[in-house]
Amino acid sequence: MREFKEGERVEVIDDNIGGIVITSTVDLVTIRTNEGFDLEFMASELMHADVMKPIKVSNFEAAQVKANKEQAPKRKTAKVSAKERNVAKMEVDLHIHQLVPSSKGMSNYDMLNIQLETAKRQLEFAIRKRIQKVVFIHGIGAGVLKEELDYLFKRYENVKYYDADYQKYGLGATEVYIYQNP
Repeated sequence: MREFKEGERVEVIDDNIGGIVITSTVDLVTIRTNEGFDLEFMASELMHADVMKPIKVSNFEAAQVKANKEQAPKRKTAKVSAKERNVAKMEVDLHIHQLVPSSKGMSNYDMLNIQLETAKRQLEFAIRKRIQKVVFIHGIGAGVLKEELDYLFKRYENVKYYDADYQKYGLGATEVYIYQNP
């Protein structure tokens, strides 16, 4: 059984609590914590604070530990340049239900015109705001909208376009890269 005297520094074994002994009986000890709270613990839950002195390591052991750290394999991470990380990417969903409240009574020609006007307006907005990448989500469908978008993008000299990331968008999206200094 450990004995603790009043005024002695103690620490709780399984917790990050330390303080000074205020009162002590055979198995119950009251301590005033470093934060100023009075707490009671069983004597078996406490230890003298001086027990936690740092352990000295010889120079040989320290050199071995350092050598082991240097030999440990380093994790490889995919390197992404700062420019690529900070590129703003704008997404434009061209599905007709995203553009109008209701497509009821609209012909395919009307829907296609709304989608193309939206694409043109958003592309010109991105060029004005110097947004470098824009993803146009057009869906798969019959491919008419995609063909019309290709025709639209060919009219701009300062853009290149290609299929967007397959894992994220599947086959139904085109990514446009806008050259900032044509």
